[in-house]
Amino acid sequence: MWLAGATVADGTGADPVAGQAILVEDGRIAGLGGTPPPGAEVLDCTGLTLVPGLIDAHVHLGISSDIAADTGYGLPAAEIAADMFANCAQTLDAGFTTVRDTGGIDGGLAGAVAKGKIPGPRILQCGPVQCQTGGHGHLASGWEPAHLWAGHGIPGLRELSFLSDSPDQMRGNVREAFRRGADFLKLCVTGGVVSYHDKLSDTQFTVEEIRVAVEEAAARGTYVTVHAHNNAGLRTAIEAGVLCVEHGTAIDDEMAALMAERGVAHVPTLTVVRDLLKDASRLGLPPEMAERAKGAWQGQLDAIRASRAAGVRVGLGSDLVGPGQDHRGDELVLRAEAESPMAALVAATSVNADILGIADETGTIEVGKKADLVAFAGDPLTSPELFGDREAVVLVVQGGRVVKDRRAS
Repeated sequence: MWLAGATVADGTGADPVAGQAILVEDGRIAGLGGTPPPGAEVLDCTGLTLVPGLIDAHVHLGISSDIAADTGYGLPAAEIAADMFANCAQTLDAGFTTVRDTGGIDGGLAGAVAKGKIPGPRILQCGPVQCQTGGHGHLASGWEPAHLWAGHGIPGLRELSFLSDSPDQMRGNVREAFRRGADFLKLCVTGGVVSYHDKLSDTQFTVEEIRVAVEEAAARGTYVTVHAHNNAGLRTAIEAGVLCVEHGTAIDDEMAALMAERGVAHVPTLTVVRDLLKDASRLGLPPEMAERAKGAWQGQLDAIRASRAAGVRVGLGSDLVGPGQDHRGDELVLRAEAESPMAALVAATSVNADILGIADETGTIEVGKKADLVAFAGDPLTSPELFGDREAVVLVVQGGRVVKDRRAS
């Protein structure tokens, strides 16, 4: 396959190259420039901007339905599955060829996509979130006994969280998560915005509990990331050896310096906060959730600046939850406003690939890497609102296979 005529932004931050041709063979990028080999399928991309397949480093495909009904036995499993499958398809349609699911699914959904049974992005997933009883991620009603929480799982499709209240429980739970196909682990070490039983200022898990998860992840050649909104919980997690933080609302210069010293990455999540501030009820959440989100918006913007200044790897994640996850590209729009369109693109491609441990395979347009490519009608680097416009995504190539083609004929 020969893609010709586009302006190519390769995901490294280098200046775009006009008229850069790309040769794809056997699912990988085989050459840049030159002339098409005999018999190549030619895709005319004149006037388009071609970028690497986008990566969302913080998704929740397992929470694709109305949250209140979903976590309270209000929906049948078939409807939950249908919403998840639709979410996978629209994520790919928006140009996201890879995602990191940070809690809620198990290996079943990732496997179904990988086998081509449903359209969707390549999925790396942690299985259930690891949380403490009553902590962030334990979404049961206050009257529901904790021992009933495991009954909300749907084996082979979804498991929202495991409850751990000791190092031994943590070890057993993360081993079970790995048995079910987890690629990495995620722990909640502070309270959260979408929580019923805690505050953002709460710290959760002891250093001993977190260290067990780090040991088990390291034994499998992978890592632990943590949900953290305050620096007390984050400091405990860093002491235990985690390598990534989600949200990082309170990260300041001192914390960013510690993260840079320890090689801890940062994945901010702006879109979910913006959505909560606009209308929490749209997600099936009570209005008071918007109150909890108020400080998280400016906190994350400040955290991005502190992390950047310290040299921390800053990725990008939308953290969309509930129904209507059809605006995943808004995360790049918001980051373009906070930094620049090129910084947003690099975060969503090469930096995210590095954080996910797949930089050898994807994240940039380079010879030898998977042919994950997205073409926009127009230039999102000068008109960043295009990142959030699914109609502007006119061509998506995933692993060398065209999965969306709406180029003008």
